[in-house]
Amino acid sequence: MNVFLCEHLHRDAVALLRSRAEIVADWGRLAECDGLISRNLKLPRETLERAPRLKVIAVHGTGSDGIDLEWCAARNITVTYVPAQNADSVAELIAALALDLMRRVTAADRAVRSGRPVRSAPPEFCGRELAGKTLGLIGVGDIARRAARILREGFGMKVIGYSPSLTPEKVKMFHVEHRPSVIDVMRGADVISLGVHLTGETFHLIGAKELAAARKGAVLINTSRGGVVDEEALYEALRVGRLAGAACDVWEHEPPTAGHRLLSLDNVIATPHLGANTDEALRRVGTAAVQALFDVCEGRKPRCVYSVEHPLGFENRDVLRDGS
Repeated sequence: MNVFLCEHLHRDAVALLRSRAEIVADWGRLAECDGLISRNLKLPRETLERAPRLKVIAVHGTGSDGIDLEWCAARNITVTYVPAQNADSVAELIAALALDLMRRVTAADRAVRSGRPVRSAPPEFCGRELAGKTLGLIGVGDIARRAARILREGFGMKVIGYSPSLTPEKVKMFHVEHRPSVIDVMRGADVISLGVHLTGETFHLIGAKELAAARKGAVLINTSRGGVVDEEALYEALRVGRLAGAACDVWEHEPPTAGHRLLSLDNVIATPHLGANTDEALRRVGTAAVQALFDVCEGRKPRCVYSVEHPLGFENRDVLRDGS
């Protein structure tokens, strides 16, 4: 079989793929391919129409926002995904960014490197402890719960959250105090972490209204999808001091341009979609994506499949509503 792959894949996943398939990296040979592995590709129908043999698109991780699922379904192209395998890596990044924002580590580092004199323990870089503060989760999926456990058990944070899928049983199991809306989480949290999929309903979920409701001095972390946040509204909230800081690992358009207004602010930490970018996570996700592709091409039923009815994922008959 021929499999199209033009993005980086962990060496172990590449070795597994090569053991049973020929890897094609030339877009001009897309018509020869039976399968395709996508990390961050945009795959509109105009592109997919060039692949008449295509049976499967294996998404490296989760996120179907760049794929025309309706078109794929009409042509019996299976779209698989890999949930949970990168959850620890993203959760650890959320915890790291929370610490960085609250202790102003990156801002202080920039000041020291600038060459201007920075005295010992300067008041402009006085931070705040995580202990006793409130973590607010918007979306309480697997990643969010793991980040919450790190920050609750490791630093003594209280955890509140909103998700349409939260039941009283899950609230107790996850050690999360339920809030009835996004606005209520914004009002009650010192550290706000976003963990939802990007859909028509969640596009710009965090806009001017939600940011205006935030507790003054709160910080916001987005490791989910860039389009979940109205970046112009976020810029204004940071500029006027409604939010003390923000960490953006994802962007509405990736990579962000050099002139992006958020990059002009000293209270913004900007990273290039690093959430799952660890050796361990890349190995797990990459090999699982390759195995899912093999399952489809060799006539087996893959574990996790996107569909038009379940664009956020369908796994063991449970719809995943939160980012994971």
